[in-house]
Amino acid sequence: MRPQPQSGVIDGGAHLYACRVYFEDTDLSGVVYHANYLRFMERARSDLLRVLGIDQRAAFEAGEGVYAVADIAIRYAAPARLDDDLVVETTCIAVGGASVTMRQRLLRGEVLVVDATVRAGFLTPAGRPRRQPAAWVEQFRALLSG
Repeated sequence: MRPQPQSGVIDGGAHLYACRVYFEDTDLSGVVYHANYLRFMERARSDLLRVLGIDQRAAFEAGEGVYAVADIAIRYAAPARLDDDLVVETTCIAVGGASVTMRQRLLRGEVLVVDATVRAGFLTPAGRPRRQPAAWVEQFRALLSG
């Protein structure tokens, strides 16, 4: 199943998010600037939360908390270029009391462009670690077995 641009879908245990490379994403040579891959992955994670019915903004405004990236390991495998259609494939690989770890792969067709592991911690509005809401943990755990 292929998602529509700017909209993600869950296919099995993976969230798929389509994006296109625009001029603003590239450097002088027309290759995606390395930091922009992080933007593509952030958009995909934010979309995943929406697809799961997790309203991070409402949780923050209610004083519950918000997710923040705690660490990331990234491997650049192939360049993406201007006008490439990419899919960010996000899978959940671990769920803790206050964090979730995801694998994110950016693909151009069957070609692996980027492979990353991202751990996001749930934080209070003041920035201190806090347990994730139980319903959210269950949503992520469902993706583990997806």
